[in-house]
This record gives sequence, structure tokens and C-alpha cells, in this order.
Amino acid sequence: MRSACWAALIFWFVPSFAAEQELRGTKSPAYSAVSTAGPRTQPSANDLHPANDLSARQQELNGLQDTIGASEEQRRKMESEIDSMRNDRARLSAALLDTTQKASDEEQKMNDAEQRIATLSGNEDAIRRSLESRRSVIAEVLASLQRMGRRPPPALLAAPEDMLQAIRTSMLLGAVLPEMRAETQALASDLSDLVKTRASIAAEREGLAKQAASLKEERIRLAALVDARQAALSTAEQTLGAERDRAEDLARQAANLKELIARMESEVAAAGHAADAARAADEARKHMAELEPGKQKLDGSPFKDPARLTPAIAFGEAKGQLPFPAAGSIIRNFGAPDGFGGTEKGLLYGTRAQAVVASPCDGWIAYAGPYRSYGQLLIVNAGQGYYVVLAGMDRINVNVGQFILAGEPVAVMGDGPAKTAAAIAIGASQPILYVEFRKDGTAIDPGPWWAKPDMQRVRG
Repeated sequence: MRSACWAALIFWFVPSFAAEQELRGTKSPAYSAVSTAGPRTQPSANDLHPANDLSARQQELNGLQDTIGASEEQRRKMESEIDSMRNDRARLSAALLDTTQKASDEEQKMNDAEQRIATLSGNEDAIRRSLESRRSVIAEVLASLQRMGRRPPPALLAAPEDMLQAIRTSMLLGAVLPEMRAETQALASDLSDLVKTRASIAAEREGLAKQAASLKEERIRLAALVDARQAALSTAEQTLGAERDRAEDLARQAANLKELIARMESEVAAAGHAADAARAADEARKHMAELEPGKQKLDGSPFKDPARLTPAIAFGEAKGQLPFPAAGSIIRNFGAPDGFGGTEKGLLYGTRAQAVVASPCDGWIAYAGPYRSYGQLLIVNAGQGYYVVLAGMDRINVNVGQFILAGEPVAVMGDGPAKTAAAIAIGASQPILYVEFRKDGTAIDPGPWWAKPDMQRVRG
């Protein structure tokens, strides 16, 4: 009976241990003694026939050319589609909003996948450390199995004079077998977990690669849409260039954001027109509220119309409805210590490399360009004395005076942390977006304005 148990134990344990050794890339001396008796590996066909290798490389080249051709055809189709909507502002805005949201969704999916991979990798490391710590147990179990294979218990019918040795062997097995069974069960369980964890990591990485490809396509489409939008707006490039130079001069002279905004709106025509438009929209909304009290509050989806030319809702009434400007996570909140003896006047938001930055609100661009320790700075006039400040981007793709919609792309992050005061203060290793809300020249907590995660999608 015990011989049958041992046979079952040996057949059950050795394959599991072999799998573990295969995963490690090493084998114990005991197992190697058995495995090395197998056939030697023969040279591959490619080693003997270089022509096969050349043929394989030719097939790879043909596949690459087919991929390039498909991408070129897709690009031409995309350009044709965008040309058809170039003169239709509503369609262009709707396409921009939809593509920005898709890119943001893909970025968030990649963030989630990377977090899952990090967790699984931690689990794999823990299992490997557990197995490493029990190498001696594995060696002892194998050694015991080898010794028992060389010196099996005596057969009583054939040699009844060995009764005493048989009884001693039975007592020894009765004492050792339960402990060995428990150890082999624990080892087999760990090996099974290790195999499953590695399979999960491989699946997550495969999904991550697909999401990266999808994100690349969305970014290409978004770049083409942004170019079409800006081309339709830039009807006076010479005047625009002069105003951009004037804005940069004012940025060098302004001591703080409040002064920069004031001087931009008083000395740069485009910013002044934007401020006038914001005031006119506020007056129109106030007048409408007097004529039809409560109408604005009855509108269930204020951001629904992509053809709007003024904010869909007063900024002060948009609490709990604004989307975050990019996919990522909050690193430091408003009011937290800033590392320089003060407190944060905005929030620090960690993003992916090359992440798309969208406007969190409707409004007019009051400033776009570099400014002191903020790096690339964007200021949106949201009306009612509210301004939204975004900083730390690598590239801004909107112009001063331009009206933008909530969820519309306005900038792109860089490949790493920009050399801004905020990023340096936290020693960031990833791109950091700085977001600040201001009311009548004073920074305010943006927390109440953000929509809940399940409401983040802005339909344009």
C-alpha cells in the first residue's frame, strides 16, 4: 500500500519539479541525470541551409512593405475625410472631441494595464523568492526519492527474515511521508501559481501592445484634425505672428499671472477681443436668466452642441461637470505643501508621455506660450472672472483669442518631466501637468468642479 502511495507521489511530484526547473532555466543534478540521457539537439535547418534564412527575411520584408502600404492608404483616407469636414466647423469640432476622448481612453487603459503588470510582476517575484528559499527542501525531497528508489522496502513474501527491517521502514515512512507530502503539495501549488502569473503577464503585455497601436492611430488622426482646425482659423498669419511676439514680450515683463492676464487683455488685440467676447457672453446669459429663470438648470447635457460659439454653461454653475484635462492621476492636490515653504495654488497631475491635453472647460485663450518657471503656459478665460491655467506641456496647438470647447485638444505633453518648478519640487520622473483655477485674480480649489470618473466623458 505504501509503495503505491510512493509511486503516486513520485509520478505527481517529479513533473511539477521539472516544470519549475524549466522555468528557472536550471535543473538539479538528480533531474539532469535523467534528462541528459535524452537525444541531443540537432542543428536547425537554417544553420545548414542559409538560403532558408534569406527566404524568411524576404518574407519579413514583404510583410513590412504591405504594412507600410496599408498605413499609407489609411492616411490618405483620413486626409480625405478631414478635407470633407474642413469647412464644417460643427463636424470638425465633433470629430476633435470624439478623437480626443478615444485617445484619452486608450491612455487610461494603458495606465491600468501597466499597473496590473506591475502587480503581477510583484506576485511573480514573491513566488520566486518563496521557491528560492526552499531550494534545500526540494533537494532533500529529491534525495529521499533517489535513495528510496535504490533501496526499496523488502518484499516479505520473498524474504520473510527481513521482517524487522520492513517494520522499521514502515515506521520511518509513516513519520516522514506526511511531511514530504505537505512540502510537495506546497511546492506544486507555488509552481502552478508561477505558471499562471507568467501567463497573465504575457496576456497583459499583448493587450498593452494592441492598445499602444490603437493610441498611435488616434494620435495621428488627432494631429491631422488639429492642423485642419488651426488652418481654418489662421486667416492672417502675419498679424498672428506679430501678436505672438508681443505676447512673449509681455510674458517676460509680467511679474505674476494676474499681471500677465491684465496686460494681455489690454495690450494684445486677440486677447482683448476674447475678453470682450467673454463679457458679452456673461451679459447675454444674465439677460437670458432674467427672461427665463431656471432654463439653464433644466438643460441636462450642457456640452452637447459642438457648434456653440460661447460657453454652454456659466463656469460657476459647472461644478461637478468638468472633465480632467488628461488621462493620469493626481500627484499633489490644491493646498498641499509645495516644497518651497508655501502651499500649492493648483494641482499636479501625472500623465503619460506624449499625452493629449484637453481643455477642461469652454472658453477663450487668453495666453499661450512660455512663462517663467511654468514652462509652456496656457490660460483659458472661462467667463465670470474665472480663468483656468494649464502648464508643463511640451507643445501648445491653439492661438490667443481662439474659442475652445470643453474636451477639445489644446496641447501635448512631452516625453519626460518639463523643467518647471512644480516638476522639480517633487522630483518627477514622468510628465507633470499643472492645473490652476483662478477667480478674480486669486487661486481657488478646483476640486468641486471635477466630474466623477464615470461622468468624465464629455460629448461634443
